[in-house]
Amino acid sequence: MNLKGKTAVVTGGSRGLGRAICLELAAGGANLVFCFAGNEAAAQETAQACRALGAEVDYLRCNVADSTQVKELMETAVQRFGRIDILVNNAGITRDGLMLTMKESDFDQVVETNLKGTFLCMKAVARQMIKQRYGRIINLSSVVGLHGNAGQVNYAASKAGAEALASALHSEVAHRGVAVGSAHPSWIDTDLVRDAAADLSSFRQMRKMLPWPMHATTTVDKCAAAFADAVEKRSRRVYVPRAIMLMHWLRNLPASKLVSKIMAPSLRRIMPQMEREVAELGRSFSARNQQLLGEDEAQKRA
Repeated sequence: MNLKGKTAVVTGGSRGLGRAICLELAAGGANLVFCFAGNEAAAQETAQACRALGAEVDYLRCNVADSTQVKELMETAVQRFGRIDILVNNAGITRDGLMLTMKESDFDQVVETNLKGTFLCMKAVARQMIKQRYGRIINLSSVVGLHGNAGQVNYAASKAGAEALASALHSEVAHRGVAVGSAHPSWIDTDLVRDAAADLSSFRQMRKMLPWPMHATTTVDKCAAAFADAVEKRSRRVYVPRAIMLMHWLRNLPASKLVSKIMAPSLRRIMPQMEREVAELGRSFSARNQQLLGEDEAQKRA
């Protein structure tokens, strides 16, 4: 992979998949600007690791749902490197729970970060890429965006929307040299998935019920390598593992009468269990994220 001279912006780049994407792009020769939401120490570690690979790196705190902060992120990249060639919309959150008991704020926060944040970043970078007559945007969608998942109506809607945004913008800017695509990984071995599995036994049972490849877990390194390859090849779709492509072709299968009939007995048992577990936790996101959110709010007040 040769990305020498290219400049990449990665949202949510300090940890997990975002960090792996930054490292993969840095290894390919790209310079990087990434943003983080709350953990500055993790951001510093990512920057140091990318610099060790020879990349020039800048990073800043950014709420991707805030247009002013997003504008600052993109301006930082242009001022530092003169251009933006690659945008990876990776930043995302979850606030899981059944729709009947989901707080409106939990729906709003997920959609604002995962969908509105993606829209704002795409809009902020599109004009620069059109001016260059070159650009590559990848939105992180999900296998959940293809078929939905019980207990994740907010997340599924946001990820389906991220795919639709990519398709729509590609139609608008492809003739100007800008390629826009979406990535559909299966469950990724990240803090988000591990935290949900630790908190909710119903989540673990739900995943086991899903047919292959919908229940598969993918490493962040495999995902990052697939994303970097897609950047270089300007691919419209990224599937990790590649078998997820089948779910894209058969996206209506999970909603079919046959599958619904097969799943019904287990869902009748698991859904009330999930509702009880979320209620007992007293929170809709992990303890680790709750701590990071508290640290972020404290830093804002300081």
